[in-house]
Amino acid sequence: MSTINNSRFDRTDISLAELLERIAEAPERPLIFMYEGNPVKPGYHVTEVKAGQFSALDCGANPEAWAEIFVQLWDVDEGERIHMTAGKFSAIVRKVSEHVRLDGSAKLTFEVSDGVSSIQLFCASHPVLKNGALEVALTPRPASCKPRDRWLAERASEDKRCCGPSATAECCA
Repeated sequence: MSTINNSRFDRTDISLAELLERIAEAPERPLIFMYEGNPVKPGYHVTEVKAGQFSALDCGANPEAWAEIFVQLWDVDEGERIHMTAGKFSAIVRKVSEHVRLDGSAKLTFEVSDGVSSIQLFCASHPVLKNGALEVALTPRPASCKPRDRWLAERASEDKRCCGPSATAECCA
């Protein structure tokens, strides 16, 4: 049985490669996706895995380009089924990769629906071992303003650089 150290994983919005690397540590464990405070039903299906290359112009007139992988989960209960194992999830992704080029570093988005409600978009956190299963918390993927996000990241970087151990006197004045 695999031993997993959950303390190293606290980031959200992981890539496909990070997800697969993590679940490879415990392929025999049930893989349970959590969203809106509840686990997916034991009969859930991975109904689609798709890769996209996007080009856009953001609200600051900056050209943007990125790769994104979408994993569609159909949250249904089918009889006496149990949650699929992490290994089965990996096998599904491997099968897809035989036909579709999957960039492991691409942004990972989960599309989840129960077949009645509209699809909702989520980002994923690192799987954590909990109650004998690997749980992946899915959080709603919000819209964002890329110029503002870059500005905030630059500001945070400047704050760290400016007020760190090697900061100059005028920097923190």
